Order: sequence, then C-alpha cells, then structure tokens
Amino acid sequence: MKEALKTRIDLAAGRLMPQLVLKNAKIVNVFSHEILEGDIAIHNDKIVGIGNYEGIKEIDIEGKYVSPGFIDGHVHIESAMVSPAEFARAIVPRGTTTIIADPHEIANVKGIQGIEYILEASEGIPLNVFVMLPSCVPSTSYENSGAILNAEALSPLLNHKRVLGLGELMDYPSVIAAEERVVNKILMAEDRVIDGHGPNIQGKALNAYAAAGVRTEHECSTVAEMLDRLRLGMYILIREGSAARNLEALVRAVTKENLRRCLFCTDDKHPEDILLGGHIDNNLRLAVKNGIDSISAIQMATINAAECYGLKGIGAIAPGYCADLIVLQDLKDFNPLMVFKAGKLVAENKQPLFSIPKSDYSLVVDTVKLPDITPEMLEINVDSDIVNVIKLQPHSLLTDKVVRRIYVEDGKFKYHRSLDILKLAVIERHRASGNIGLGLVEDFQLKGGAIASTIAHDSHNLIVIGDNDADMLLAIQEVSRVGGGITIASKGEILMTLELCIGGLISDASMEEVNGKLKAMLDIAYNQLGVSRKIDPFMTLSFLALPVIPELKLTDMGLFDVNRFDFIDLSVKE
Repeated sequence: MKEALKTRIDLAAGRLMPQLVLKNAKIVNVFSHEILEGDIAIHNDKIVGIGNYEGIKEIDIEGKYVSPGFIDGHVHIESAMVSPAEFARAIVPRGTTTIIADPHEIANVKGIQGIEYILEASEGIPLNVFVMLPSCVPSTSYENSGAILNAEALSPLLNHKRVLGLGELMDYPSVIAAEERVVNKILMAEDRVIDGHGPNIQGKALNAYAAAGVRTEHECSTVAEMLDRLRLGMYILIREGSAARNLEALVRAVTKENLRRCLFCTDDKHPEDILLGGHIDNNLRLAVKNGIDSISAIQMATINAAECYGLKGIGAIAPGYCADLIVLQDLKDFNPLMVFKAGKLVAENKQPLFSIPKSDYSLVVDTVKLPDITPEMLEINVDSDIVNVIKLQPHSLLTDKVVRRIYVEDGKFKYHRSLDILKLAVIERHRASGNIGLGLVEDFQLKGGAIASTIAHDSHNLIVIGDNDADMLLAIQEVSRVGGGITIASKGEILMTLELCIGGLISDASMEEVNGKLKAMLDIAYNQLGVSRKIDPFMTLSFLALPVIPELKLTDMGLFDVNRFDFIDLSVKE
C-alpha cells in the first residue's frame, strides 16, 4: 500500500514514466466547468496526472475531447432483456462505464437468488455495476410476486462491496404511513443512499417521504414536482427511457444554482433504443439540444451521479481518479470514438473490444408455473354496461381512469369492433395459484389477436391482452411452454415468440438477436394487429400491472386505483 502510494506520487511528479499517456487532449474538467488542453497520464487503472507527460505508450488524441465515463444513475438491466455482460457489450461502446442497477425485476421473480445472479453475472466485465437492494419485493401488498424480501432477508447483502443502499421505495403510501415493514428496511440501510419513487406526492406527505431518508427521485414528470423535491434536498434523476421520457420537460428547470443536484438515468430501456439511439449519450444529446451547455450536461452524466451515490474516485478526470474515459469528436453529438475502462481501451467507434464471460443462470430458470387456464377463467362478469377502464396515455407509463359503456352479452363483457376496449388479464405465474385479475383497456387498438408476456412490472406475473379469448389462451400456453417470454397470437396461430428463459425476463442471446426478434414482433403488432403507434406495445403492456404509477392498473388480485391505493370494482355502481 505504501509503495503503491509512493509510486503514484512519483508518476504524478514526473519522476517515473506512466504506462499510458493520452496526448494533446481537450479535457472536460467537471470541477471547474472548463476545457483544459494537455495530456492525461494513466498508470494501471488510475489517472496520475494532467498536463505535459511522456508515457511508455502514447496515443495522440489530436485535439479531440476527453470526458469522464458516463454514469447511469438508475437502471433495470432486465428491461433490456439481456444478461449484464451483454448489456455491457451494448452500452460501454456508447460511453457508459458505470451503472447503478436496481435488480428488483428479477428479485420479484427469484428473490435473493435473483439479486445474486445480477451480482455474479456482472463480475469480470468492463462496466462498474453497483446495486441498490430492492425495497419493494413485492412492490405492494396488492399483488403476488415470486418472493417476499424483508429487511432480515436483505441485510446480509449490504456487506457486498458493490451494494450501495436501498432501491426505489415504490410503496410510498407505506413509507408515509410509517408502516413497520418499510421502516425496518429504511433502518437497515442506515446511512446508505435510499432511492425514491414517489410520483404526485405533495405537501406534508412529501416532507414525510424525505424525512424517511429518501434522497433521490426519478419519477418527476413536471417541473413543479422536480422543484418541490430539489427544495427538500433530493437529487433529481432526469429520465429518458423507452416508455417514460421526461428529459425535455425537466431540463427547462435546470439552473446553474441547482445543476449539481441533477443527474441522468434511463430506468427502463429496450434494446432497439439502446442500439439505435444510445444510452446516457442520448440523454446528453437531448439535454444540449434543449439548452443545457455541454459541460453542464457532462457534469450531470458524471460527477453529479458519482457524488449522489458516494462513488469516490469515479466521475472526473483528475489525479487519483479511475481512468474511465471517453474520447469524443465533439460536445454536441457525444459520439464516442474510444472508451477506456480502468485505463484499458475497451471500445472503439462504438464497437466493443472485449469478450464477455458466460455466467451460470441455472438457479433463475423454470419460473413459469401455471394451472390449466380455461376459457371460463378469462370471462369478465359485469353488473352493468358502465365500467371503469384503463385508458392509455401516449408514450407514458401513466394511465387514466375513465368510465365507459361497453358491449355486454349474457352478463359478460364482449369485445365489439366499434369500441376500442380490450380485455386484459394478469395471471399469477410463480406458484400456480390460479389467481387472475381481469380488466379493460382503451387506446391499445389491437385487433384480431392477443399479446402475452411474463414481463409485468414489478411482480412479473403473466399479462395478456386481446380481443378474443381463444388467442389469449393460445398466447398464455405459448409463454408457459417456452419458460417465459413475449408472444403474439392471431387467428389461432402463434405468429412469433421471444423466449426469455432467465426469470421470464432475460434472454441468453445477444442484444442484437433480441432486438432483431423484437423488431419483427413490433412490425407484426403495428402492421398486422393494428396496435397504436403512440405506444410501445410490449413495454406499455408490461407496466399495466404496476400498482404504484397512477391512475389505474391491474394486478393478479384485481383492478387497482393508484390514487386511492385500493382495489375498485370493474362495474360502476349507479
């Protein structure tokens, strides 16, 4: 330890020659908010000096910009439907060198084994994968998940070197009510970071949420929400994902005074959006396009996130910091030419230069357990033709609770072509209990088939939507047969299936393979089944089961009014 320190000092002082020097760089300094011209000296995995250096190996940057590696402040790897190693292969070449992952998707399916899978599968890859322990498994008590993780079950994992704190507290009513099971988890986290997930909380309720120790929020959709939380000392994670895209609305509220409390995240992002649009580099491009200056945007993508999560030695270009660096042609498009991870060149021209290890996922397969589902189990009995319906919002996770008149035959809902109202079912798939929640959805616009998936946030039961029971049943049987995934059925045939063997959430294939199949399935959904182009059918479907995002959702236990935080009847009483 002492000799290593002496060596580092000698290297910085120029008495020893470092292993690598990036020459003639325009260095983005996130501390002083300026561009410095000079060399970056690197030895092993650390930056040892900035200025004028000679190295054993030298790379002439030729006046290009060098930024710290980008940091995603909150992401669910599972939403990309690939393993952590495949995720790294896709995002590292785009400049992301650190992520803060919340594995609550796979934890809701496989509990502690799911978290351990993410930790083990992210070892030995050129990406820092830090983990927040899922606080809501299940997300609420109004659904059945594959596991229940209390404070006692989670606490041993706090000792893991890559576990930072407690993940998003989605059950915010229980936090505000100071329910014991949630309080125990907060106490378990001690002085660690606690992530928030509290849309629409205001006034004293928001004060209570902050008083509980919540220090971040990524669910802001309005400037007013953002400012309310900044004033209470929270960090704001400005999200640009696949279904939820809040960046353009929120960056308008970023000022030089509050800038250092704002950072970027993707939360949930599908393969195509990553492969075509990028990752955190996409957040940067959009931020600059919407008026944020380039260096401020880089601060939000680097040092702000590092400071928020207490990541020492990450997020800046300075002596003693980890040599996670990106060479950029300019500070507008943010297209990485080279990416260095811990001092090693790991990507060039958006192509990975590393191989990925194979991980053992044998403990997180065989997760779809269903009883025999009969047509009668999908029937919706109603007391009248006036019902509560889930109305979709374009490009949003939010839904509206609306009242509609439906077509009824023999006391049962029946799909009618003139009404854009589809049947939705959520089926418990972890223990074959036969629990089924039934509801109705407007503005999905599917015709002549059904879509089923084992991705149904956050308990990840089986969710299926369709305009006829026969195709819905066929889709249910198909995802069960393949051990989890997404499928499209139409007119008695399975048109295509994406198999997700790991927890019913993740494929063992590459992101390119997963994306290729998803693109083909999107084409089928839009062009053959007529699904609205204002939504991503698969991601939108997956969030219709999440009972913590307003207004109306469906779990395996029934129709759930998020504003009331209680179940409601499908039929509207006169």
